[in-house]
Amino acid sequence: MPSRGRLTDAPVASVPAVAEPYVTFSHLRASLRPRAGALEAVAPAPSALTPDRPADPALARPGADATIPDLRHAAIALHDVTKVYPNGKRALIEVDLVVPEGDFIFLVGPSGAGKSTLIKLLIRDELATTGTVLVAGRDLARLRRRHVPHLRREIGIIFQDFKLLPSKTVHENVGFALEVTGTPRREVGPAVERALALVGLSAQAEQRPNQLSGGEQQRTAIARAMVHGPRIIIADEPTGNLDPLISWEIIQLLLRINELGTTVLMATHNAEVVTALRKRVVALEEGRIVRDEVGGYHRQY
Repeated sequence: MPSRGRLTDAPVASVPAVAEPYVTFSHLRASLRPRAGALEAVAPAPSALTPDRPADPALARPGADATIPDLRHAAIALHDVTKVYPNGKRALIEVDLVVPEGDFIFLVGPSGAGKSTLIKLLIRDELATTGTVLVAGRDLARLRRRHVPHLRREIGIIFQDFKLLPSKTVHENVGFALEVTGTPRREVGPAVERALALVGLSAQAEQRPNQLSGGEQQRTAIARAMVHGPRIIIADEPTGNLDPLISWEIIQLLLRINELGTTVLMATHNAEVVTALRKRVVALEEGRIVRDEVGGYHRQY
């Protein structure tokens, strides 16, 4: 696999028949124990990491426990995560989820199932009420506020409504993501050019959002998300405002980014895309994960 963050000369992604193998809760328990030489991670309190219920056998795979990965270097790991808002609404309930580096995951479920809350936890817009959330090797409950910008450089976010600045050109919109993080000016231009080449918008660099099609606006948003070479891309309904043909172009672009080694988590209601790609699907209902398997949008019986 090519090294993560290399934005030029990437091959067009094929559509694999199956997703990368995922990890069971026994991996989670074992890998979160203190390890000699663990890097850049704060060890969560043992009491927070000891499950009070057995692992779900439905999520286990034959031979999955033969090699236990170090989840401190997983892209995302949530253990027993519950989120309760001040009004008493339980948005997430006892969520366990492990996303290895380089995985591609669809997050599905009806409106109000908890997808948006889960995304907010991953980018630390919200904190879990209970449980452990690890993103890019960091325990988010213990992350100091001044370190949050460093975390967000590891995550690229793609929105349904693009969120482009209307007064700025394509080049300026993408470069702005670097400028606000203090990237030296001499590095901004080359990084923007690489990101625009990745998404096929080099010729539109000086155009403004109102001169672009919907697909071009979303590709600009993807370039902005990728410009700082994140480990993780979180795409929140990225095809929701696009017609079916353009939607597939955006999906192919996300697959290409995943081929470069970037982990992709995509929240979507697009059943056709999910079913066609046969990737890993995590389904939420009423705040709980009810399905975590490789397959289509709907459970196969």
